[in-house]
Amino acid sequence: MRVPLLALVLLISVAFPRGARGQVDFLREVEPVLHSRCYLCHGAAVQMNGLRLDSREAMLKGGGSGPAVVAGDSESSLLYGRITSDKPGHRMPPSGAPLTARQISAIKAWIDAGAVWPGKTHTQPAAAPPQGHWAFRPVQRPALPAVRNQAWARNPIDHFILARLEAENVAPSPEADRATLAGRLYLDLTGLPPTPEEAGRFLSDESPAAWRELIETLLRSPHYGEKQALHWLDAARYADSDGYERDPQRPYAWRWRDWVIQAFNADLPFDRFTVEQLAGDLLPRATTEQRVATGFLRNGVKNREAGVHNDEKRFEELVDRVNTVGTVWLGLTAGCAQCHNHKYDPLTQKEYYQLHAVFDDAVERDIPAPLPGQMGAYLRSYPAYRAGREKLLAENGAAGLLAAWKRKMIEAMERPGVRTDWDFQLTEWRAAKDRPDWKLRAAESELNEFERDELLEWFLDHPGPDASEEEKTRLRELRKRLRELQAKLPPLTRAYTMIQRPDPPLTRVALRGDWRSPGEVVAPGTPGVLPPMRQNGRPARLAFAEWLVSPENPLTARVTVNRIWQEMFGTGLVRTANDFGLQGEAPSHPELLDWLAAEFMESGWSRKYMLRLIADSAVYRQSSRRRAELAARDPDNRWLARQNRVRLPAELIRDRALAASGLLNPSIGGESVRPPQPEGVGELMYAKKPWVAEEGPERYRRGLYVFFQRTAPYPMLINFDAPARLAAAVSRRPSNTPLQALNLLNDPVFLEAAQALAVRA
Repeated sequence: MRVPLLALVLLISVAFPRGARGQVDFLREVEPVLHSRCYLCHGAAVQMNGLRLDSREAMLKGGGSGPAVVAGDSESSLLYGRITSDKPGHRMPPSGAPLTARQISAIKAWIDAGAVWPGKTHTQPAAAPPQGHWAFRPVQRPALPAVRNQAWARNPIDHFILARLEAENVAPSPEADRATLAGRLYLDLTGLPPTPEEAGRFLSDESPAAWRELIETLLRSPHYGEKQALHWLDAARYADSDGYERDPQRPYAWRWRDWVIQAFNADLPFDRFTVEQLAGDLLPRATTEQRVATGFLRNGVKNREAGVHNDEKRFEELVDRVNTVGTVWLGLTAGCAQCHNHKYDPLTQKEYYQLHAVFDDAVERDIPAPLPGQMGAYLRSYPAYRAGREKLLAENGAAGLLAAWKRKMIEAMERPGVRTDWDFQLTEWRAAKDRPDWKLRAAESELNEFERDELLEWFLDHPGPDASEEEKTRLRELRKRLRELQAKLPPLTRAYTMIQRPDPPLTRVALRGDWRSPGEVVAPGTPGVLPPMRQNGRPARLAFAEWLVSPENPLTARVTVNRIWQEMFGTGLVRTANDFGLQGEAPSHPELLDWLAAEFMESGWSRKYMLRLIADSAVYRQSSRRRAELAARDPDNRWLARQNRVRLPAELIRDRALAASGLLNPSIGGESVRPPQPEGVGELMYAKKPWVAEEGPERYRRGLYVFFQRTAPYPMLINFDAPARLAAAVSRRPSNTPLQALNLLNDPVFLEAAQALAVRA
């Protein structure tokens, strides 16, 4: 019956209200025993012989040995008796130093005061922001440092790198040979190796402008957008399925991926790139493409299990969106503030839920998003299709049956428990669909065509417990005939987007991170350590997106240029690309980071401009040959005395093999594809969805387009360290495992590439 010290920390942290009479700052004294920054977020129920310390009711009720705490009487409380005991094996904590007299006094005072537990309106006070942390200071362009070796520097970037090297009395590495440089640049900007002809043209061109011309050629390549999109898909947690146990597929997820590729190819300024993905639907006269961009917010996992509560599902999706934005744009571990004030960074729990309020007005809606050439064929066939559809529905009295079904579903919604068979029908519908209650209640005019068809199709497959066998048979036949009719209609691509909710709910702090414990109401807002968001009558989500890329926000530009640098050097100037907070690593070249951030904003937020600048620098063109004399002084090459040797991402390993063999299908965009994979992988899923390998040219598409099933991702990608796409990932950790060698030896893709290369040779 032992209560570990961490249990006491958990107990006091949630149960001793700050500001109460007799309070002392307990956590300040016991913080050193917290070995995990987020322990308090994930502390499980602490038990001792049936006694629990994770809720006041369980704590006062007690277990086999009585209550842990007797409110108002510390002398009779088992908890107090254990922490003051001098009996061997009886005193808590069981190991290490005993609690101090001050700590014991705090617990005693709390029990004697009635063991007050936080109420529904209790929130934590704001944390004092750290003074002078580099990431929260305004971005200011530093002056170029003076260097002795002026001839080496090709542009301002080199001045910052060389100044550090000269301070360490280290010379930069010589420039890599031209063949290496060409291969490096092709892979960094397009993700594909140069063909022999392309390499030959560069090697034979000895003009001083050849390098810069090659940079421009690759920045104009349509494959440039594919390479840049790969990293963004990781950050956006893109996948072709929902996740969780059922893991249903998202047949149109790729439409947003196409938008990303096109945005990078067009060099859409990063500030617009940001605003359109977070609030494109709120822009004046928003275009279809700007609405498609909001698919970013719908890339997270979606729980389709029938047992999940709608409010819980909605809460978890908001958590995902806030945490993703915190990682991708702010470089902060915002999720650590879900349950309590962030333990290290100046982000309070209240501020975390103010970020929730920013996104609480956004709800899902699927829209038509046709590709070029689709609309004409669709419109020519649509009138005949719709007439045939309406005729079939009228012949079977579908409208009346659907209306009766909707009434039954709404009754189950309003009077749960009266008809458990209809409760089950409602639960299944709610699990499978987005905005399920609204779709049942909305007037016909409020629904778009997709939503009306969605209701009808669900009803035909699930007519409810009151339908007779004759009706079920007739409806199944109707569904079959409607599907046959629809198969003749030319396809029209959809997109998963977000829209503004007309009646945004009140957002509340979730006490201890629990959606079932609502606290005070909060309005949309931003962390107090950063410049304030000015809404000025605009929707909060739009104002927030514009705030992210405002010149006053010091984080977004720094975070973004750091990841651009990471793409070109394998490691960012800040190695912890996901954490610019107090627990993150300081930048290796802080002045260079700020110079790049200022340059990025002043260039009009142009990624191509920044990549051009980096690629044309002398530091980028250095040899990557290891230097023995620096192995001890700078083992991680943080001074950049040479270029880093960078492991290719999983997708590019596959692409390079296909390109070298001549098998690569270079077509850009479109639906995800299923290349061959080991037998049995699909059977590992709960739903056991078959994986039918492509037999035509789609079999040899780039790795970017491989269908990503969350519960059974393509094995080659996972073997080579692709993230699971369950949460935002802004960097990949390369590994070396036997599975990688076996994959390259046995995977059908690499066998076919080897055979084709032999034929080609």
